[in-house]
Amino acid sequence: MNSIAVEMRSVSKVFGPVKALNQASLIIEYGTIHGIVGQNGAGKSTIIKVLAGIYRHDEGSVFVGGKELKSITPKSIEECGVHFIHQDRLLVSTATVAEAIFLRNEPRFGPFINHRKMNAQAAELLKQYFDLDLDPSTLIADLSTAQQKIVQITRSLSQQAKVLVLDEPTAALVTKEVDRLFTVLRRLKEEGIAIVFISHYMSEIENICDTVTVLRNGENVGQVSPKQVGIERIVTMMTNRDTSEMYPKRSIKVGSPVLEVNNLCLKNHYQDVSFNVGAGEIVGIAGLLGSGDKEVLQSLFGLTPPDSGSIAIDGTTHQLNSSVNAVENGIAMIPEDRRAHGVAVSLSIAENISLASVNNISKGGFINRRQEAQSVNALIEELGIKTPSGNMLVSNLSGGNQQKVVVAKWLSCDSRVYLLDEPTVAVDVGSKIEIYGLINRLASEGKAIVFVSSDFEEVAEMCDRILVIYKGEMIGEYKGGEIDAEQLLAAVSGKKITINRSAL
Repeated sequence: MNSIAVEMRSVSKVFGPVKALNQASLIIEYGTIHGIVGQNGAGKSTIIKVLAGIYRHDEGSVFVGGKELKSITPKSIEECGVHFIHQDRLLVSTATVAEAIFLRNEPRFGPFINHRKMNAQAAELLKQYFDLDLDPSTLIADLSTAQQKIVQITRSLSQQAKVLVLDEPTAALVTKEVDRLFTVLRRLKEEGIAIVFISHYMSEIENICDTVTVLRNGENVGQVSPKQVGIERIVTMMTNRDTSEMYPKRSIKVGSPVLEVNNLCLKNHYQDVSFNVGAGEIVGIAGLLGSGDKEVLQSLFGLTPPDSGSIAIDGTTHQLNSSVNAVENGIAMIPEDRRAHGVAVSLSIAENISLASVNNISKGGFINRRQEAQSVNALIEELGIKTPSGNMLVSNLSGGNQQKVVVAKWLSCDSRVYLLDEPTVAVDVGSKIEIYGLINRLASEGKAIVFVSSDFEEVAEMCDRILVIYKGEMIGEYKGGEIDAEQLLAAVSGKKITINRSAL
C-alpha cells in the first residue's frame, strides 16, 4: 500500500480579496500523527475544508491513497475513508447522541431503524473510547461543549476511518479527557491510521505529533519534527516574532470593589458563592467541567438568574434577570461559543463590533457612520484582526479572528465589569498575547474582570486572585503567582493545596 495517505500539491484558495491559501502543500503518511500549526488566518482550517469538500480549491491537486480526486464532496471524501472533526461542531441539535453517532449508518431491522441496537452500540462506543456513561437518548442540544466534541469524535472512530482529521479537538476538553483522547489516537496510529491534528496548544503538538507542517499567511514555511526542533522554533516559524513574553507583565493597584457577589445560589449548579472584584483586578474562577464556574458567569450576565443571593455593581444591588439588563448595568460578557453567542456571521465586522454599543454612536435613531468607522478601525488595528476592511462578513474570517471580533464588540461598550469565558479558546499564540495585552489594558482602566478558562496555566499567570470552585462550592482562594498550573489542577480536583506564603 502507498505509504502516503493524503497529498495536497500547490493548493490555492481565494475569498474575495483574501488569499487564504497560496500554493500550499501537505503530505500525510499512514501510521503517523501529523500536526498543522499556524496563527489564525494562516490557512489551517481552509486547507482542511478543501480536503473535506466544503471548499473547492482554485488551484492545485489533491490525492488520497495515491489517487487524484478531481471532485470532492463531504460524502465522497468519507467514502475514501477520510473523516473529519471540524472546529465548529457540526451536529444537529435536535438529534439524540445515538442518532448523531450513527448518522447515515444506522443499524436497521428491515426498512426500519433499530433504535434499541443503535442506543446500545452508542453507549458501548462512548464507554470504550472515553469511559463515558452518557445516555444515548440525550439530545445534542442538552450536551455541554465538551460532550458534543466527544460525540463527534466517537462518530468518526465508529466508522473505521483510514484518515482521521481533527481540527482543534481538545479546545473544550479537560485534562482527563485529553489524555484519554491521546491514548486512543496513539492506538489508532499503531493500527496504521493517518491522523491529522490541528491545535493551538503547543504542548499538545509536542506531546502527540510526529511531524508538523507550519503555515503562515496561507503558505508553507516548513515541515519539522517538534521533538527535534522544539516548540519555541515552531512558534517563531508561525509568528515570525519573538514570543518569549507570553504573559505581559503589569503593575496595577487594585481599587475599591466594583463587583460584589453575596451568597449566590442556583439549584443543582452552585451554592453560597461570594466574592468581590476590585477596580483593576482580574479574578479567575477555576473548576473542572460541570463544577459550576460557567453557570456563575451566566448568572452574573443575567442568562440564568440565581435562586437567591445578591449582585452589586459599584455598591448598588441589581436584579440581573436578563442579558439586556446586565449590559444596561455595565456588565459585558465574552462567551465561550463565539458562533452561537458571540457573533452574527452573516453581518459585517463593523456591524458586529457596533452591536453592543450602538447607543454610543447613534442619535435620534441614526448611526453616525464616521464615528462608527473610527471606533471599528481602531479596534481592528489594536486586536490585529486580519481583514482588508470592516465591511467584510464575519463568516469569511478564521475562527480566531472571529473571536477577536467578539472581544472588540465588548471593548467598544466601555463596561464596568467584564466576564471572560474562555477568551482565548482556539486562538493562536500571537493572538493570545494580543488578547492578554487587551485584558491588562482593561484592568489598567479600572475595569473589574472575572476570568474563566480551562487553560490553568493562563489562569495562574493572568489573574490577581484565583477562586477554586468544586462541585458548586468555592473551596479555595489563591493570590496570583503563588500557585502554578499543576497545583491548580490538583486544587480543582478537590485536593487540598498548601501554599507556603512565608517563602513567597
